Amino acid sequence: MSGTIEEDAGAKGVFWASVDGRRLLATRNLAPGFSLYGERLIPFGGAEYRLWDARRSKLAAAFLLGLGAMPISPGSRVLYLGASTGTTVSHVSDMVGQGGTVFAVEVSPRVARELVEHVARHRRNVIPVVEDARNCSRYGVVYGRIDVLYCDIAQSDQTPIALANAQRYLAPAGHMLLVVKARSIDVLKEPKVVVAEEAEKVRRAGLQVMKAISLEPYDRDHGMILARK
Repeated sequence: MSGTIEEDAGAKGVFWASVDGRRLLATRNLAPGFSLYGERLIPFGGAEYRLWDARRSKLAAAFLLGLGAMPISPGSRVLYLGASTGTTVSHVSDMVGQGGTVFAVEVSPRVARELVEHVARHRRNVIPVVEDARNCSRYGVVYGRIDVLYCDIAQSDQTPIALANAQRYLAPAGHMLLVVKARSIDVLKEPKVVVAEEAEKVRRAGLQVMKAISLEPYDRDHGMILARK
């Protein structure tokens, strides 16, 4: 599949692919030849790019829906909570490149095995961490300060968990991207109310909330908060 590629003007490491008259989100493939979840691969200018499906990645959805600044860029050190099998982790790996690192925390050993087999095995900048994100003091392989904390976990206390990790690892002026799974927090409240309440918790913890958006129509009852330490 062929097409033309251009880097986003305001987000290094994020690209736009012009394919069949459409302008689609993409990242530069750090593992050429490997398609993780059936995404299309596009050769261009001596490199390979992967289309980034916003219905499979909340970070892609947030970017398309007006997140604004993308704090993840080439060379970033990212602590990713809730790595799962690594769909979004793989795109974050592309964005940070060989000079960056993604510490991918996943609590389930079974799921973590898939993460290792299908993502970390092909990407030397991804370091799996099999641990509960509540136990952030137990991340033995995480070293130094982190530029970006990304949290995508389905827990009622997801915001306190993210903030505890941010307090321990996030560098001064570092960013936090928090996926708010509203129904995991309160099934009775309107999701937009839950997102606003979680954003207020982030503010009270001393972080500057830069953006709080809904992920509709890509992800029902979900929001994303972008904050800076």
